[in-house]
Amino acid sequence: MCPGKHGRSGKPSSSIRCIMLHLPAVLFQVDVAALDNQVEEKKIRESTEKARDDTFDADRQRHDKIAQMLEQKEQEISRNLVKAVQEFREYQQQPETRREFDIYDPEGLKKDRPMRISDDDPRCGPASLQKFAGEDLSEKERKKMQAELTKRWLSEQKEERQRNQAQQKFADDKKRVEVDERAQYLSLMEEECRKAIDVATTNFNQALALETEERRSLQKQQEHDNNSAEIYNHLTGDILTEDPAVATNCLSPHRVLPDRWKGMSPEQLQAIRDTQEQQRREKQRLDEEERQRNSEWDKQRMLGARAAMTTEQQEDEINKELRKGLDAYNHQLSREQRAHLQYLEKEVYTNNPTAHYFTQFNTTSR
Repeated sequence: MCPGKHGRSGKPSSSIRCIMLHLPAVLFQVDVAALDNQVEEKKIRESTEKARDDTFDADRQRHDKIAQMLEQKEQEISRNLVKAVQEFREYQQQPETRREFDIYDPEGLKKDRPMRISDDDPRCGPASLQKFAGEDLSEKERKKMQAELTKRWLSEQKEERQRNQAQQKFADDKKRVEVDERAQYLSLMEEECRKAIDVATTNFNQALALETEERRSLQKQQEHDNNSAEIYNHLTGDILTEDPAVATNCLSPHRVLPDRWKGMSPEQLQAIRDTQEQQRREKQRLDEEERQRNSEWDKQRMLGARAAMTTEQQEDEINKELRKGLDAYNHQLSREQRAHLQYLEKEVYTNNPTAHYFTQFNTTSR
């Protein structure tokens, strides 16, 4: 027995708690198989998500590598173009080939030699005079040579421009073809990767379905075996016997074995009923004391309310007297003000100015 009483908080007594602790474990049995199944399903779900994430990571890495390859290829083409332009400038556009190079040629003075006049020229004396400053005896030949040179330069520039345009067009066509081939190759690779991913996903789903089916069959078989074992244990065990000595605990005589306990004896039930009756009486006594205390508080509140009403009535009477005195004072003050106004109108303000009084101002220039 575990005797005890209910307190004011309404909590069960120690005897009731003791009986609740000794209830059969069958009432509080946990489904371990269901928990194991939930753990297995969680592990399978986590492994499935991990495999899908790994597949996505591999696909993302492959796309990143393809993008890096395309970027490197584009950078290489750009570098080759810049290198080709630089080489063309170095080998095909030398300063000596320019039309105005003779103007700023640093070796121009060294290369310049005075033109000799022919010996039969009558202006040429015994000293074989050289060309004087400002003379240009070969102006026609020089202009003709400059025109031919200009024409040749123009034709060379035109041919060079056409050649550059053809090279640029060829390079653009080649780059376009390379980009198209690369895009076609990447599209083919992407299609193959997608097919491989679909095949892998299908295989994984099939394997997962087979594993799930097998696990369900094993769970069903395990559940059937557990049910059979439980039925056999109930039929062959002491739980269905009516002997109360089976529930006696050898180590603690005051305790029972929950898996063999068949219920309380009539003496135990009577002790619980007696305890409950005692607790009921205690509860009635406490309720009566609470009722009396509340009645006393109600009386005190009524007395306080009456005192407050009396005080309020006295205050109302005092306020009425004060209002009467204030009204009498206001009437007296009003009479004094009216008498003062009559005095001002009859005695002080007797000579009020008329309109003729104001017409005499601003009549002259002074």
